[in-house]
Amino acid sequence: MAKLTISDLKQIKEKHKSTFTLREGGYRAKVTVHMGTCGIAAGARNIVNALMDEIGKSGADDIIVTTSGCAGLCSKEPMVTVEILNNPPVKYKELTEDGIREIFREHVLGGKIVDKFALVIGSETTY
Repeated sequence: MAKLTISDLKQIKEKHKSTFTLREGGYRAKVTVHMGTCGIAAGARNIVNALMDEIGKSGADDIIVTTSGCAGLCSKEPMVTVEILNNPPVKYKELTEDGIREIFREHVLGGKIVDKFALVIGSETTY
C-alpha cells in the first residue's frame, strides 16, 4: 500500500467535508482514529480506509471522522474513539480492518458497544 501524503489527506478531507461537519450541527457520531507514529506503524491507515469505506457503503451523512496523535497507549494501537451524541465516548484498542467494520456496524450505526475491543468507556479527566 502506498504511503499517504499530506496532500492525500487534504484531498480526502475536502472530498468528505461537505458530508462530515464538526460542531456546526448535523452529526450524531464522531470517530477519532489515533494516528500518532505508533498508530500508523500498527496499521491506523488501514483502519481509516476501512472506516471510510463502511461510511460510504452505509450512505450515512451524520458521522464525522477525525484523527489525533498518540493516545499514550502505544502497545494497544491501532485505536479509535467513538463518540455518539448523548453517550459516553468509547476507546477501542488493537483493531483490524474487520474489527473497525464490526464497530461501525454495531456501535456507530446500532448503538451497541463492542466489548471485545473496548478499552475504556467514558471521558478521561485530569483533576
